[in-house]
Amino acid sequence: MNREEHDISLSEVHGQVNPAEAGSKWKRVFAFFGPAYLVSVGYMDPGNWATDLAGGSQFGYSLIWVLLMSNVMALLLQSLSARLGIVQGRDLAQCNREVYPPAVNFVLYILAEIAIAACDLAEVLGMAIGLQLLFGLPLIWGVVLSLLDTFLLLYLQKLGMRKLEAFIVSLVAIIGGCFLVEIFLAKPDLGEVVKGFAPSLPGKGALFIAIGIIGATVMPHNLYLHSALVQTRKIGRDHESIKKAIKLNNIDSAIALNMAFFVNAAILVLAGSVFYTAGLHHVASLQDAHQLLAPLLGSKWAPILFAVALIAAGQSSTVTGTLAGQIVMEGYLRLRINPALRRLLTRVLAIGPAVVVLVVWGEQMVDQMLLFSQVLLSMQLAFAVVPLIHFVSDKKKMGDFAISMRTKVAAWVVAAVIIALNLKLFGESVAQWLQATDLWWVKTLVVVLVVLIAVLLLVTIIYPFVLQHKEANISVHGNIAATVGAPAEPFRCIALALDFSDNDEKVLRYGMHLGKEHARFVLIHVVESASARLIGNEAHDYETRKDQAHLDSYVQLMKEAGFEAQGILGYKSRSGEIARIVNEQNCDLLIIGSHGHKTAKDFIFGETINTVRHLIHIPVFIAR
Repeated sequence: MNREEHDISLSEVHGQVNPAEAGSKWKRVFAFFGPAYLVSVGYMDPGNWATDLAGGSQFGYSLIWVLLMSNVMALLLQSLSARLGIVQGRDLAQCNREVYPPAVNFVLYILAEIAIAACDLAEVLGMAIGLQLLFGLPLIWGVVLSLLDTFLLLYLQKLGMRKLEAFIVSLVAIIGGCFLVEIFLAKPDLGEVVKGFAPSLPGKGALFIAIGIIGATVMPHNLYLHSALVQTRKIGRDHESIKKAIKLNNIDSAIALNMAFFVNAAILVLAGSVFYTAGLHHVASLQDAHQLLAPLLGSKWAPILFAVALIAAGQSSTVTGTLAGQIVMEGYLRLRINPALRRLLTRVLAIGPAVVVLVVWGEQMVDQMLLFSQVLLSMQLAFAVVPLIHFVSDKKKMGDFAISMRTKVAAWVVAAVIIALNLKLFGESVAQWLQATDLWWVKTLVVVLVVLIAVLLLVTIIYPFVLQHKEANISVHGNIAATVGAPAEPFRCIALALDFSDNDEKVLRYGMHLGKEHARFVLIHVVESASARLIGNEAHDYETRKDQAHLDSYVQLMKEAGFEAQGILGYKSRSGEIARIVNEQNCDLLIIGSHGHKTAKDFIFGETINTVRHLIHIPVFIAR
């Protein structure tokens, strides 16, 4: 059975890469590689750099083990995300929509959008800082210029998924190459670096920095992203094909995330070898690091490479952030909007706060904005990790590919550690917010927010267990058997949406075919002239009169064929008017052409069909 387009993750690139057609054995293997590289950029985005710089400048190499532990955690969770997408053919947002109640899903969607906006804020600021460091451009202009990359993703997607992945891999290579040169210039003590892999917490503030490193590592939007990106590969649905896809995607994840580990470790090692050894133990901002690299390393190339890597990190992360936004919107809301508008929406949500803060408080608030973005991300993480573990543990839906008890225990331990550390970071931030204000209503609002988040977290954890218990006590086979044997009810009233194009012939033909002798037809056309949009059914312009005459001719045609028919003109919003008329006439089937007028609504929602479908509660037949 074919799934509808809105039930497919990233439908424009879904199954676009077919490894079976790649040629030789090794080419078929490498055809699976790519999704994890798009995910890996989220682990080396500008938001992570501050914690790496702080850890290296304050404690030298002694916290590298924290980065390694974070990488292992991330590798486990990303492998689970890839497994979910491969086995179920659903992304994390779609699985949430199918399991959790609508109200919970709506809140989870809002939280996911906030996380993506927070991540995009860090990327916008990172790019703006990079441009300032490289060209002396004021931050406010760098932030505004980041709008120009809005259409980059659209162009790359038109070139194909492999071209998009190649672009991201190139940016990752630039980041890695820049820091490889930086490490060469810094000449760290390799013996001391190796000692940093032994777990230790040297100093009072080491725990706080360690929490920051772990908290900034696993990004919630990456779990949504990976479960969808693996579906860009077309694989067989037999046991061996799925098993092979899981194995190769795990290898892909291991390589890509280890590259991200190298970048984060390189930043920490660079800070340790340059700033810590020089006694500069409080370098945590990107601007300070950039300014001090040249005099301390004695090379003008060091700060240039740092800025170039920062720009590449910001740019690569913006691409994947947009894809994640598309995934959560389509998955939770079953709503597809134009990718350009989706990109603009995500970027405006990030740029808006940044511009306001820069204009009102100035550039000295940049570091606080970066920290705030990481706090927002930490708050969302639990609501992505917990459902993921539930879904990949479900034997009914995962079958033989449900995770083993050992993996399940490891996943829950990792989830508990990450959630506890992120809750600690979030709790400390909330305490600071409460201390910073004397307004009782602000304090009340913060407390209510914390309570609601706690309740939502409990629901997220407990609800799947309750649902499984309910399903175990319900037998549906009798209902199915009774339904299969029952005759289908004939359609009593069929709505035909007409746009006076060549598609009308198909709509009318299918209508006559599906309608029985007692069916009533409602022919709908929406007038889209300027006056009709402005004053509705009071418009009597030439286009309205002409459309009425055209619709009357269709009604006459249906009556001559022996059907009961009436024509109704709609005004203003095409989608809204079609839905209104369908509901008012109590129609039980809507037939609509697959291509209609190119109106403003088509830009926003992509197609009239998708919008109408959300406004009515009857079957929709698409005449192609």
